Amino acid sequence: METISIALLCTIGGFILSYAAFMRNKDNAIRAETKEDAETKAKLDYISKGVDDIRIDNKARDRQIQDLSRDVIEVKQSVKSAHHRIDSIENR
Repeated sequence: METISIALLCTIGGFILSYAAFMRNKDNAIRAETKEDAETKAKLDYISKGVDDIRIDNKARDRQIQDLSRDVIEVKQSVKSAHHRIDSIENR
């Protein structure tokens, strides 16, 4: 009977120690995951800001291209008009 009691006490003691170690490691794992999540979120925020900056730059570049296109059209019309005037001067 004594050997069964000692074996039962050792089993219960082992279970209690195992459970305590599990709970302690569980808290550490949660802290580590939280830290990793925060680092990941910071990296994603940095990437998102970079993408936003690129979009703004692209919009500005698109506006510049549109302005240049308008200027080229105006210059073409002006050159066409100048050619007509030059042709009329040469024909005199």
